Amino acid sequence: MFDRLNIFGRKPAPKGGPTFTEAPSSPVTSSRSSSDRKQTFSKIFRWRLPAGQTEEPVMVEIVGSFTHWKKIPLIRDGKQDSWHAIVHHIEGNRTHHYMLLLDGKPAKDKDCDGLAIPQGHQEEEYAITTERGPRVFMLFGQTK
Repeated sequence: MFDRLNIFGRKPAPKGGPTFTEAPSSPVTSSRSSSDRKQTFSKIFRWRLPAGQTEEPVMVEIVGSFTHWKKIPLIRDGKQDSWHAIVHHIEGNRTHHYMLLLDGKPAKDKDCDGLAIPQGHQEEEYAITTERGPRVFMLFGQTK
Protein backbone atom coordinates (compact mmCIF):
# COMPACT_ATOMS: atom_id res chain seq x y z
CA MET A 1 0.00 0.00 0.00
CA PHE A 2 2.79 2.48 0.89
CA ASP A 3 5.14 1.51 -1.93
CA ARG A 4 3.11 3.62 -4.41
CA LEU A 5 2.86 6.63 -2.10
CA ASN A 6 5.27 9.37 -3.16
CA ILE A 7 5.13 12.07 -0.49
CA PHE A 8 8.41 13.88 -1.24
CA GLY A 9 8.25 14.00 -5.04
CA ARG A 10 11.13 11.51 -5.46
CA LYS A 11 11.12 8.48 -7.67
CA PRO A 12 10.73 5.27 -5.74
CA ALA A 13 13.92 3.25 -5.22
CA PRO A 14 14.35 0.39 -7.67
CA LYS A 15 13.81 -3.03 -6.21
CA GLY A 16 16.80 -5.23 -5.62
CA GLY A 17 19.15 -3.08 -3.54
CA PRO A 18 19.84 0.19 -1.84
CA THR A 19 20.41 3.42 -3.74
CA PHE A 20 22.11 6.61 -2.62
CA THR A 21 20.97 10.03 -3.76
CA GLU A 22 24.03 11.79 -2.32
CA ALA A 23 27.60 10.60 -2.07
CA PRO A 24 28.43 9.70 1.51
CA SER A 25 30.87 12.09 3.13
CA SER A 26 34.36 10.70 3.52
CA PRO A 27 36.84 11.57 6.25
CA VAL A 28 39.73 10.77 3.90
CA THR A 29 41.46 13.90 2.62
CA SER A 30 43.94 14.20 -0.18
CA SER A 31 47.24 16.03 0.14
CA ARG A 32 46.58 17.63 -3.26
CA SER A 33 43.49 19.61 -4.10
CA SER A 34 41.51 18.67 -7.19
CA SER A 35 42.81 21.77 -9.00
CA ASP A 36 46.42 20.60 -8.43
CA ARG A 37 45.82 17.20 -10.02
CA LYS A 38 46.46 17.02 -13.73
CA GLN A 39 43.82 15.28 -15.74
CA THR A 40 45.09 12.38 -17.79
CA PHE A 41 43.65 10.02 -20.34
CA SER A 42 44.50 6.80 -22.15
CA LYS A 43 44.80 6.47 -25.91
CA ILE A 44 44.86 3.44 -28.17
CA PHE A 45 47.33 3.84 -31.02
CA ARG A 46 46.62 1.52 -33.93
CA TRP A 47 48.42 1.02 -37.24
CA ARG A 48 47.44 -1.12 -40.24
CA LEU A 49 49.36 -1.96 -43.36
CA PRO A 50 48.27 0.55 -46.05
CA ALA A 51 46.30 -0.77 -49.02
CA GLY A 52 48.59 -2.12 -51.71
CA GLN A 53 51.55 -2.61 -49.37
CA THR A 54 52.40 -6.27 -48.83
CA GLU A 55 55.67 -6.18 -46.91
CA GLU A 56 55.00 -6.05 -43.16
CA PRO A 57 57.41 -4.24 -40.85
CA VAL A 58 59.24 -6.21 -38.18
CA MET A 59 58.66 -3.54 -35.51
CA VAL A 60 56.04 -0.78 -35.14
CA GLU A 61 56.62 1.79 -32.37
CA ILE A 62 55.15 5.03 -31.05
CA VAL A 63 57.33 7.83 -29.68
CA GLY A 64 56.28 11.28 -28.50
CA SER A 65 56.15 14.01 -25.92
CA PHE A 66 53.85 11.85 -23.75
CA THR A 67 56.52 9.06 -23.69
CA HIS A 68 59.37 11.54 -23.15
CA TRP A 69 60.52 10.45 -26.63
CA LYS A 70 61.12 6.86 -25.52
CA LYS A 71 59.94 4.21 -27.98
CA ILE A 72 56.91 2.09 -27.06
CA PRO A 73 56.37 -0.99 -29.22
CA LEU A 74 52.97 -1.73 -30.70
CA ILE A 75 51.77 -5.32 -30.41
CA ARG A 76 50.80 -7.29 -33.50
CA ASP A 77 47.15 -8.38 -33.49
CA GLY A 78 46.62 -11.10 -36.09
CA LYS A 79 42.84 -11.18 -35.67
CA GLN A 80 42.44 -7.48 -36.53
CA ASP A 81 45.45 -7.47 -38.86
CA SER A 82 46.92 -4.45 -37.09
CA TRP A 83 49.42 -3.31 -34.48
CA HIS A 84 48.27 -1.52 -31.35
CA ALA A 85 49.38 -0.10 -28.01
CA ILE A 86 47.47 1.56 -25.19
CA VAL A 87 49.32 4.48 -23.62
CA HIS A 88 48.04 5.51 -20.20
CA HIS A 89 48.50 8.70 -18.16
CA ILE A 90 48.77 11.11 -21.09
CA GLU A 91 48.47 14.62 -19.73
CA GLY A 92 45.19 16.17 -20.81
CA ASN A 93 44.19 19.61 -21.99
CA ARG A 94 47.28 20.14 -24.10
CA THR A 95 48.67 19.25 -27.52
CA HIS A 96 51.26 16.49 -27.79
CA HIS A 97 53.66 15.73 -30.63
CA TYR A 98 54.45 12.17 -31.63
CA MET A 99 55.63 9.91 -34.44
CA LEU A 100 54.90 6.41 -35.60
CA LEU A 101 58.00 4.38 -36.44
CA LEU A 102 58.14 1.36 -38.76
CA ASP A 103 61.39 -0.52 -38.32
CA GLY A 104 62.84 2.65 -36.77
CA LYS A 105 61.82 4.95 -39.64
CA PRO A 106 59.06 7.60 -39.42
CA ALA A 107 55.80 6.59 -41.08
CA LYS A 108 52.51 8.33 -41.79
CA ASP A 109 49.65 8.06 -39.31
CA LYS A 110 46.31 8.60 -41.04
CA ASP A 111 44.59 8.84 -37.62
CA CYS A 112 46.60 11.79 -36.28
CA ASP A 113 44.89 15.03 -35.22
CA GLY A 114 47.13 17.19 -37.43
CA LEU A 115 50.70 18.04 -38.35
CA ALA A 116 53.10 20.34 -36.50
CA ILE A 117 56.49 21.86 -37.18
CA PRO A 118 59.11 19.94 -35.16
CA GLN A 119 60.44 21.76 -32.12
CA GLY A 120 63.76 20.62 -30.78
CA HIS A 121 66.27 17.90 -31.59
CA GLN A 122 64.08 14.94 -30.62
CA GLU A 123 61.19 15.99 -32.81
CA GLU A 124 63.46 16.83 -35.74
CA GLU A 125 65.02 13.35 -35.47
CA TYR A 126 61.66 11.66 -36.07
CA ALA A 127 59.98 14.14 -38.45
CA ILE A 128 58.54 13.11 -41.79
CA THR A 129 59.12 15.16 -44.93
CA THR A 130 56.08 16.83 -46.48
CA GLU A 131 55.69 19.32 -49.32
CA ARG A 132 55.59 22.07 -46.66
CA GLY A 133 58.72 20.81 -44.88
CA PRO A 134 59.40 18.49 -41.94
CA ARG A 135 56.42 17.66 -39.72
CA VAL A 136 55.48 15.61 -36.67
CA PHE A 137 52.01 14.38 -35.73
CA MET A 138 49.77 16.09 -33.21
CA LEU A 139 47.54 14.56 -30.58
CA PHE A 140 45.02 16.85 -28.93
CA GLY A 141 44.82 15.75 -25.31
CA GLN A 142 41.23 16.57 -24.41
CA THR A 143 39.76 15.53 -21.08
CA LYS A 144 36.47 16.32 -19.41
